[in-house]
Amino acid sequence: MTTTVKNAVAAAILTAILTTPLLGLQLQLDGYQVVLHAHWTPVLIAVLAVFVFQLCKPVLSRSSAHIRLPALPRLKPTQQRYAMLVLLAVALIWPFFGSRGNVDIATLALIYVILGLGLNIVVGFAGLLDLGYVGFYAVGGYTYALLNQSFGLSFWECLPLAAGMSALFGFILGFPVLRLRGDYLAIVTLGFGEIIRLLLNNLTWLTGGPDGVSSIPKPTVFGIEMARRASVEGATTFHELIGIPYQGGHMVIFLYLLALLLVLVTYFFTSRLIRMPMGRAWEALRDDEIACRSLGINPTKIKLSAFTLGAAFAGLAGCFFAARQGLVNPESFTFIESALILAIVVLGGMGSQMGVILAAILLTVLPEVARSFAEYRMLIFGLVMVLMMMWRPQGLLPASRPHVELPQ
Repeated sequence: MTTTVKNAVAAAILTAILTTPLLGLQLQLDGYQVVLHAHWTPVLIAVLAVFVFQLCKPVLSRSSAHIRLPALPRLKPTQQRYAMLVLLAVALIWPFFGSRGNVDIATLALIYVILGLGLNIVVGFAGLLDLGYVGFYAVGGYTYALLNQSFGLSFWECLPLAAGMSALFGFILGFPVLRLRGDYLAIVTLGFGEIIRLLLNNLTWLTGGPDGVSSIPKPTVFGIEMARRASVEGATTFHELIGIPYQGGHMVIFLYLLALLLVLVTYFFTSRLIRMPMGRAWEALRDDEIACRSLGINPTKIKLSAFTLGAAFAGLAGCFFAARQGLVNPESFTFIESALILAIVVLGGMGSQMGVILAAILLTVLPEVARSFAEYRMLIFGLVMVLMMMWRPQGLLPASRPHVELPQ
């Protein structure tokens, strides 16, 4: 008991030291002066929570062996297909009844679904820790922005080009990391993501520097603009073609449906890839590289294919992000984005596509719903990740691997 109290006191003191500059001291603007104000309530709550948790930790550790989180029911393949069709029907109908703000948040969630499914190839299937995935995301966004501004290419023309350019960068990144694994691989990929951001920030003559590239046009419907007036004289807009009055919400719904289409394309391709010999090779590389070599599989080609294909889907998401925002700048592609995408993969379940989709929706929608806790967003996010690693390390929906059970 004495040891437990000592550990609790030590943890509480350490928590007070760490949380005081983050939560206890805040800068506020008083007229033209910046004043430092002290807010001790969050610090006291954090210290008390850690102290109580450390005191109860022995009891929790003894009882946790008998505690099991409720498992989701396992669906047969036919039931899974029916469930997916029902969810798809709801996703198609919902934007016509939801508010404009909620549809816009859902569109952002779908972008993170694409990014999560793409990173799941590298981290979940191939087992390669990538902390610079946001670099490929940035390449896709800037590819559309620069090609449109310089050559006047449309969104649909730039979409495959953005995926191809990001895939090329993924292929280039694959070469330096062929012999690396674990922490060393994470450091190299982290450096790659930061190099991309710094280049975008400093190549002012090409990327616009910190200001980025603006006035990026929205996607069109088979060349027909969804605007109040056509940019070309004499052209017909979408609402004039079908004979309805113009509303700003039409573009929001169209962007949502386009994002949903890209999610379906990404999901279809990744589902097919993991069932092909290439997907089996990724899993072999993830489980044991030495055994992978002994089976005659070339790890070099497998790593390059994982980085290349994963980066291609990030390019798709980046191109759509640029079209949705109408503006791209280096601050949209910071390291915190890579950390968020990686957290989506880990939280959902590495190698689990449905888990990644669920985690992307939760991590995108919940912060928007609970805006009153915006100041403590990262604190709550970290706490949730710690609890998940303690009680459900396989993720929300762990990947189910095919297996054969022998009769008793």
